[in-house]
Amino acid sequence: MLKEIIDFIVQTVGAWGYPGIFFMMFLESSFFPFPSEVVMIPAGYLIHKGQMSWSLAFIAGVGGSLAGAIFNYYLCYFFGRKLIEKYGKFVGINDEKMNKFEAFFNKHGEISTFNCRLIPGIRQYISLPAGLAKMNMFKFCLYTSLGAGIWVLILMILGFYLGQNEALLKEKLHIITITLLVIVAAISLVYLYFVKKSSKKL
Repeated sequence: MLKEIIDFIVQTVGAWGYPGIFFMMFLESSFFPFPSEVVMIPAGYLIHKGQMSWSLAFIAGVGGSLAGAIFNYYLCYFFGRKLIEKYGKFVGINDEKMNKFEAFFNKHGEISTFNCRLIPGIRQYISLPAGLAKMNMFKFCLYTSLGAGIWVLILMILGFYLGQNEALLKEKLHIITITLLVIVAAISLVYLYFVKKSSKKL
């Protein structure tokens, strides 16, 4: 049964092509609970089979992630927190979660839009407090693209080398997630150190 599901996902990504990758990654990066793993890992597998291009699949994946993030950003930029309070419950965002996202962004600053792209369960929502804070759009797009690019590339490499071995994929993805969390913590500490150092000079 599991193999049939994986085959279906691979066939769907292959049939929809690069626009399909863009669209599904847009969903993953916005409100919709659509995991990026089921898009970019099959894309990597199709690259291994010679049915897709590394560069085009990567651009489609990062482009879709950025578009979804911008969608979330502008929702809060133009409509504010009231929109989340009114409709967030329909997509799994309650006041408690939103407070946590906002507190994380306020504590760690704009670099959190990069860091959080590497953390499952948070990457989709860090764009919301960024929109509320009206973060500079150039920086937002830059940090989001860098973080999304790293994650997309990791998933593509997993799909390329591990193919349809679901058990092995889960094992490696777990290890990679832990590693990324450590890297995120290190980047945040370095960033905060230099921010505090710069503020003392002023």
